[in-house]
Amino acid sequence: FFGLSGFTDNPHSLLSGLILFPIQINQLEADLLELRSLLEKSERKRVQELLKQEQQKVEKELEVKRQQNEQKTRREADSSAASKAAYTVKITNYAWDQSEKFVKIYLTLKSVHKVPSENVEVNFTERSFSVLVKDLDGKNHQMTVLNLLYPIDEKNSYKKIKTDMVLVMCKKQTTKKWDCLTKVEKQSKEKDKPSFDENADPGEGLMSMLKKIYAEGDDEMKRTINKAWTESQEKKIQGEDMMGL
Repeated sequence: FFGLSGFTDNPHSLLSGLILFPIQINQLEADLLELRSLLEKSERKRVQELLKQEQQKVEKELEVKRQQNEQKTRREADSSAASKAAYTVKITNYAWDQSEKFVKIYLTLKSVHKVPSENVEVNFTERSFSVLVKDLDGKNHQMTVLNLLYPIDEKNSYKKIKTDMVLVMCKKQTTKKWDCLTKVEKQSKEKDKPSFDENADPGEGLMSMLKKIYAEGDDEMKRTINKAWTESQEKKIQGEDMMGL
């Protein structure tokens, strides 16, 4: 250690070189260690007091920087979480079937088995279920099905995570067979069914059906119907001609 007399003649000149302005925590920690080392080796009371004052300043600054660093880390974590939460996509690739006791919905999600199980949330009500898979390939994946065809037993419904798949097990309240998954699907199917009147002319019913198919069909369907209609009319005319003979 260099002679203390050299720096005690003008202790402020040395301390001015120790004035701490670096903002990095590791630099402050290094400065604090050096101050403590100087304090242990110093002999003059005045110098010790100055070193202690500077040590207290550094300790306060270090504490402030640590708090600022923690706050920054929390803000970045919250920002990252918010960013992930904002980027949510709908699950569209799924299928379903049923057994006597369960309606089973199969959601295809690549690598879903690799995320923590707590990242896969499935919630049930008597007439609905929702699925949320968090942070899979940097995105959240969500699916909500409302107005199930029949009530389910939400307490005994559950999920299974398989390779690249989430299996949603909806426990039936009864063993009744489901024709579709939701009420909306059933209503849509019933709406599309042709209505039959027992007293109506079968020919008129067939004509109405053909008109509906023609109106809703694409160009190829319309060409096919036109061709069939033309051939039918030609055969009808030929038949009438033969009757005339």
